[in-house]
Amino acid sequence: MQRITKIQNLRQIIKVQKHMGKIIALVPTMGYLHRGHLSLVDYAKEEGVFIVMTLFVNPLQFGPNEDFSKYPRDFERDAAMAEEAGVDLLFHPEVTEMYPQPALSYIDIEEMADVLCGASRPGHFRGVCTVVGKLFNIVRADKAYFGQKDYQQYMIIRRMVQDLNFALEVIAVPIVREEDGLAMSSRNIYLTAEQRSEAPVLYRSLQQAAQEIRKGQRDPRLIEKMIREQIARESSGQTDYIEVRSAADLTEIQEIRGKVVIALAVRFGTTRLIDNEVVEVVENV
Repeated sequence: MQRITKIQNLRQIIKVQKHMGKIIALVPTMGYLHRGHLSLVDYAKEEGVFIVMTLFVNPLQFGPNEDFSKYPRDFERDAAMAEEAGVDLLFHPEVTEMYPQPALSYIDIEEMADVLCGASRPGHFRGVCTVVGKLFNIVRADKAYFGQKDYQQYMIIRRMVQDLNFALEVIAVPIVREEDGLAMSSRNIYLTAEQRSEAPVLYRSLQQAAQEIRKGQRDPRLIEKMIREQIARESSGQTDYIEVRSAADLTEIQEIRGKVVIALAVRFGTTRLIDNEVVEVVENV
């Protein structure tokens, strides 16, 4: 596995790989890898594919009171895991390489970025889209892989690719969970032992809500209320949001029909966890 820190060197390598007819697969990460990240690599593996993993903690997507400086970092650990997983090239630039001067140009996605996580983290998705757009331009990937745990992020990036005519395919990879159902996240290490024991209530509540929908419940507000009450009853978690929205475009719905996403964000102490469940309602004819 090659380790590259400079954009110019990366571009030279990609040029050679494309000349050889390789398909370039991009796996963007902020590091502190876990099995969820490595599942993206597994999905990218196929004959004739050259896998580029980026490892970059992007300051643009962190707010002034968020955890940029505390975000977990362990490059040697990550590099060893990436190599073992089958990554061909690890791109690990410094902040000054990605942003040699203060940015004046950004990518904003309207509407979809103003709800759910975007409502409580203003500017977050502008930072995400800007750095992902830069990586798309730098790597010139044919395919890019994103975890479905960040469902809103995946949908926003997919829309950005459509709107701005990026020449690549955006692929969603299913959520990877711990044995007790907690969605894997680099931030899980922040949880105390008690919080970690409580956190699986997020997935349990999503599963029970999905079951209610499949049994015929069509009121999104009742589903949201049911999840909120279960989390409050079974944990110390403080709800940021719990919403049922259209899975196709994240718009608000008044009745559950077709495919919906149940999305939530809950804080355990200072640690903010997100999760979701996509449910498709098939009406009997």
